Amino acid sequence: MNEAKRGFSKRDAQIVADCLTSLERQKFRDAESLLQFHEQLLFVRAYPANARVLRLAEASLKSFSDRVAVLSPAEADLSALAHPEASGIAGTSVTDTFSYPIVLWLVSKQPRRVKLSWDWFEDENRLAQIWPRFMPLLEEDAAVEANVPYRDWLALTKGRTKDLEWLLQRFAALTLSEKEKTELFDAQKLYVEWTPPDRATRTGMRLPVRKIFYQREPLIQRRDISLRQELEAAPPDLKKLNAKQGAVILEMARETSTIRYRELYGFTHGDPRGVLRAELGRGVDLFVISLPPGRRLPLRAYHAAMIFKNGIPVGYFEGLSLFERMESGFNFYYSFREGETAWIYARTLSVFRRLIGVSAFTLDPYQIGHENEEGIESGAFWFYRKLGFRPTDPKIEKLTEDQERKIAGSSTYRTSARALRRLAAGPMIWEFDEGRRGDWDRFQVRNIGFNVQQQMAKRYGSDPEMMRQDSLQKLTRWLGQSLKEWGALEQKALLELAVPLALIPDLDRWSGAEKKLLVHILVAKVKGDEARYLKLMQKHERLRSAMIKLGN
Repeated sequence: MNEAKRGFSKRDAQIVADCLTSLERQKFRDAESLLQFHEQLLFVRAYPANARVLRLAEASLKSFSDRVAVLSPAEADLSALAHPEASGIAGTSVTDTFSYPIVLWLVSKQPRRVKLSWDWFEDENRLAQIWPRFMPLLEEDAAVEANVPYRDWLALTKGRTKDLEWLLQRFAALTLSEKEKTELFDAQKLYVEWTPPDRATRTGMRLPVRKIFYQREPLIQRRDISLRQELEAAPPDLKKLNAKQGAVILEMARETSTIRYRELYGFTHGDPRGVLRAELGRGVDLFVISLPPGRRLPLRAYHAAMIFKNGIPVGYFEGLSLFERMESGFNFYYSFREGETAWIYARTLSVFRRLIGVSAFTLDPYQIGHENEEGIESGAFWFYRKLGFRPTDPKIEKLTEDQERKIAGSSTYRTSARALRRLAAGPMIWEFDEGRRGDWDRFQVRNIGFNVQQQMAKRYGSDPEMMRQDSLQKLTRWLGQSLKEWGALEQKALLELAVPLALIPDLDRWSGAEKKLLVHILVAKVKGDEARYLKLMQKHERLRSAMIKLGN
C-alpha cells in the first residue's frame, strides 16, 4: 500500500482500497506496526483517490482508540507513540511542561482531561521559591529542610479541588501582570498530562470542508514548481473570518500543536478577530493568524498560518517581517511530506506577498538543519535550494556550488550528513526583486539588539530604563510629538521602538515628510492589522536603509 498510495491511478486506488479492507480486520500486537498503519491512513485520508478510499480510511481511523486500548493491557512497549513525530494518536495522552497560557487554556476547555503528572517531576527546589506565598508556614519547612513533602502540603491545603486547578486559582489571584505570572508558573517546571478527546487528536481532528478534492493524478513534485512563477501568478483571495470562526481555528491550531509537543507564539496568543482564510486549491485551506496589539513584537510584524488538506491539519507556517523581508518558518508534518510540499509552500508565500507586501524570504539556519538533525535527515537544505534559495554566506555558496557540480557529475552521488551540516551553518534567502539582491545578506534583527546593548553599556551604565526614557525624549522631540497625544498601547510601542530609532545618527535631520511617515508607522504598529505597519515601512526608504545598517 505504501507505494500505491502515491500513485492515484485506478489500479493504485483499487490496491489501496483492498489493503484497507484487509487491514481493517488485522490486530496489531506492537506499537510500531500500529503507528505505521496510522500514518498511512492519515496520508490516504488527506490525499484520497476516490470516495471509497476516503470512507475506508476514515472508518479505520475511528477504530484507533480501541486499537491502542488493546495494546495497553498487553504491556506492549508504547514508547513509539510518545515521540513528538508520532504523539497525539487517539487513545493516548501527552505530558510536558506546557506554558502557563496553554495550561490555562486546557483547563478552561477540558478540565477533566488535564492533570499534574508527578511521576515526571524532577526539581522540587523550584517549588521552595514559589509555593510559600500560597501556603502559610511552608517557608519554615522549605527554607531549611531537606526532602520537603510538597505533595503533602498541597494535598492538605487544596481541599477537594484538583491539584492543578487549585494552583491556577492561586496564580490568578496574584497581583502580577500576565507576563510575570507566566514567568513564575513556568519556573516551576511542572509536568501536565493531557488526554485529548478523539476530535482533538491527530487521528480525529477534522476541519469541516464543503467539497473533498480527490487525487486522480500524480502529486505535484518539487521539480515542477517555479517559485517566481507562483509569486507572479494571481494569489488566492483572502476572506476574513468573524471572531467566532476565528476562535474555532485558533482552538484547532493550539490543539494540533500541543499534541505534537509544540507551541507557536501566534497560536497561543493569536487574535480571533484577525484570522483570514485562503483556499489554495487542490483541497488545501490556509488560515492566516495575526496578533492583537498587546501581544505584538517590538520591531517585526508577526503572522502564523495553519494549513489543512481536505480538512486534515498537515502543517504550519510562521512569518516575522520587517519592510519587505520575511523570516519564514515552514513545517509540513512528517506524515504528509510526500504530499505536494513544495507547491503548498510556494502558494503560502504567494498569499503573504499579497497580504503584507513581502518579497525577500529568509531562512534561519535551524530551518535547514543547523543543530536540527531532522532537517539534516530530510535534506531540508536541498529542498529550499532547488526552489531557488541561496546561502547569504559566500563561503557556503561556494560549497553549495561544489556539491552541485558533484551531483551533476554522478547520478549516484549523495551529499553526506557532514556536508549538509556545513551547508546549514548560515542563513538562506530568496529575493523577488533582483534589483535589491544582497541588501539583506548580512542583516539580522538580533544584531540591532546587540547594537542596543553595546550602546546601553557605553552611554547609560547598562541601565535599560535610563536608555528607554532618554531615547523616548529624543525621539518625541525630533518628531515634534507629545506623549499626551498617544494612547497607552501607542506609548508602549513607542517606548520599545524609540531605543533602536534613537541610534539612527541623522534622524533629527530627516525631512518633515519622512518624519510624518515615521509617525504613521509607529501608530500602525498598534492600530489595526500589522499589514499596514509593513506596507507603510516599505514606503520609507530612508528608514529602511538606516535599519539595515543597524542590523548588519
